Amino acid sequence: MKVVFITPASDLCRMFLYRLGSKVYGQRNSITGPLILGRILKDAGHDVSVYEELYANVDYSKIMDADVYCISTMTSTAPRAYFLADRLHKETKGRVIIGGMHASALPEEAALHADQVVVGEAETVIRDVIEGKITDKIVYAPRLENLDDAPFPDYSLLKTPCSCANVMTTRGCPFCCSFCTTSRMFHPYRERSVDSVMEELRYYKSIGFKYMNFEDDNFTANKKRAKEICRRMTEEDLVFRETFFFGRTDMANDEELLDLLERAHLTRVLIGIESLNQKSLDTINKHQTVEDIEKCAETLSRHKIRIIASLVLGIDDDGKEDIRKSVDFANKINAYQLQPAILTPFPKTAVYEQYEKENRMMTKDWSLFNMAYVTFIPKKMSPWELQIEIIRALKRFYAFLPSFKIGKIFGIGYGLRRLGIWLIAKIGIPGVNLIANFAKGTYIYKLKHMTPEEIMKSENISVQPH
Repeated sequence: MKVVFITPASDLCRMFLYRLGSKVYGQRNSITGPLILGRILKDAGHDVSVYEELYANVDYSKIMDADVYCISTMTSTAPRAYFLADRLHKETKGRVIIGGMHASALPEEAALHADQVVVGEAETVIRDVIEGKITDKIVYAPRLENLDDAPFPDYSLLKTPCSCANVMTTRGCPFCCSFCTTSRMFHPYRERSVDSVMEELRYYKSIGFKYMNFEDDNFTANKKRAKEICRRMTEEDLVFRETFFFGRTDMANDEELLDLLERAHLTRVLIGIESLNQKSLDTINKHQTVEDIEKCAETLSRHKIRIIASLVLGIDDDGKEDIRKSVDFANKINAYQLQPAILTPFPKTAVYEQYEKENRMMTKDWSLFNMAYVTFIPKKMSPWELQIEIIRALKRFYAFLPSFKIGKIFGIGYGLRRLGIWLIAKIGIPGVNLIANFAKGTYIYKLKHMTPEEIMKSENISVQPH
């Protein structure tokens, strides 16, 4: 059978300016799930291709002859996924199967647009679903107990741009922050064998990848294991030009680990700082202190590991000054990049359930659930005041002169990349203000012009997804 995997991108992420920004921000990479599932089907004799909308438009006229379409969903891409599913049902004879994080949280909703919905990790069921051996409308997939049983992603199936390999050495996270989705879908925390990881890295080296990401939610959760991976990467000549990973502040407590990370070129890390307000950190179940954050920043700097500082804006205990204090701290520690995200109550998370009970949800338009829009009523500011804080955070951090400082610390290439992000922010921020002031009917315009009375009656304030 001819099987096509599609990973949709939201309207915002398909815009030219967003795509330009993503090129400057880092190397283009691909979600591994469809590439793993595609390999399972390819090995079973099926004709498989994989497309992602994030970095390039997909010419759908060329794939309308498939027997099966597999569409992946995140919450912000769910409306786009449903639009594509409905279109494929109308214009083709192919079956449509929807899976992914959002579909796993709300399978009955996804089933309105699909022939079948797969809930959870699909490796154990994908072949039987495609070949018609499992016919349930909603398929609850057993989790993969042994991660070594999953094949490596097959990048030969990918038909859209990619310059960086993604490697998942674990699934899940030992922690469970209240706003996190991945620790719920990929539960419990599991690890692949180090031998399997090395084999995958060797494969990516052989096909020419120069950049690599460890996509684990927390690569350094098991420090002994992370050390072994880094040590073997160095010893077996499996070091890439640059490797990105996700980590936590507790990694700063292990100098041996930091030395091995540096030698293995794991020199770009996203750290979830979230807030410098201890009460807020406790509220979201972060299990870290402000002192941990400060120590981590100082220690990583000594090892020339560049920090992408992740902040969550809109935690109940944070006001405007708390947000600005966190942004200033990111500048103070010479964070390489800033990733501010508005707190987003994703379905089935603890924070979503809390806000539902408190009648604080403002919209169920899933296209707005991309961490760039305010979708709930904050406690210490109005929705619009929180919305403009993310704009101010970008403007405050991506200033002109600090770009030269970053270039001096990390090299001219990184300084130029920072300048590029500054320029895009300079263009994008006035654009958002124009929309807020004049584009009636948009969500941003509605947020800015809401009265206190309207805020209290704000449920289902939204715009039609495209």
